[in-house]
Amino acid sequence: MGSKYTKQYTEEFKRDAIALVDPSGKTVTAVARELGISSESLRGWYRRAKADRGEGESGELTSAEREELKRLRKEVREQQQTIDNLKKRRPSS
Repeated sequence: MGSKYTKQYTEEFKRDAIALVDPSGKTVTAVARELGISSESLRGWYRRAKADRGEGESGELTSAEREELKRLRKEVREQQQTIDNLKKRRPSS
């Protein structure tokens, strides 16, 4: 899948790379090749940007929704751990 040496790109770089796709009429693959980045990375950024503008595929989450989902899942995990810990401490009858 991915390498542990995956490059990290700034949000500004991602925005600039995405901005090259639409007006140029070039494909994501062509733009990615010109910038020397993976087409999979650029395609993911492009899809996320479209979702954030409300132009994504049906049911695709925006970045804000994705962050909220991540936060809520973490909260549920923490609450479940608390419940499990309380159950363990309850004296048996």
